[in-house]
Amino acid sequence: MNNNIQNKLLEELKYKKTIVFVLIDSENMDINLAVNCAKHSEFIGVSAILIGGSSVIDQLEMIKLVGELKKNTSIPIILFPGNITGVIPGADAILFTSLLNSENPYFISKAQALAAPTILKFNLEPLSTAYIIIGTGTTAEFIGSAKGIPFKKNKLAAAYALAAKFFGMKFVYLEAGSGANTTVCPEMVKEVKKIFNGVLIVGGGINDYITAKKLSDAGADILVIGTLLEKKNNFDELKKIVNVINGKKF
Repeated sequence: MNNNIQNKLLEELKYKKTIVFVLIDSENMDINLAVNCAKHSEFIGVSAILIGGSSVIDQLEMIKLVGELKKNTSIPIILFPGNITGVIPGADAILFTSLLNSENPYFISKAQALAAPTILKFNLEPLSTAYIIIGTGTTAEFIGSAKGIPFKKNKLAAAYALAAKFFGMKFVYLEAGSGANTTVCPEMVKEVKKIFNGVLIVGGGINDYITAKKLSDAGADILVIGTLLEKKNNFDELKKIVNVINGKKF
């Protein structure tokens, strides 16, 4: 396997302070809306599309979605599966995540072992990622049997990120959860960035450019935007986010 996508992202981060991924939940958005969302996002300047879904009821539909996205966009399509059912062919890469603060070993290593041969077979580039749930009461926390890190326990998040560094993981993803009312705080991002020199991804509840700017200034390398488009269809705010985190005017 090559590192084409990882290298592409690292190269982009050399001249951009922070980049943006748009998350499309294959279970909550039909194909036509998803393709339209991806095309608009690419035009605005988003760097990649994440395809997620906590259960993936219909794999064939997801495969079709990925195929349509590949035909209609030129930015990377990266899988972000909640379980092994989300590992499908056709995408460019996959966030190969270990949910480090899960209380169920399945989400730390067993699902990864079960999925690995399929990832190899489908020639998906694995992006080694420590997935860390912040806060409580979200779908991601429930599905992943995670013990969410309290929002103000910055050093605890940093300890998990340090473990990820020692494991050799290249990405850390701090996740407040889809539709979260509270985002990961900038102070936590700063604390994690002090000890983790890889790519720091932050997602959950980022719905405006002011929040995005604070997280970017704190050291977030990638911001994941989902609910802003899935439920609010707010491409104007997405454009502001992409511009402001890289010092451009609206």
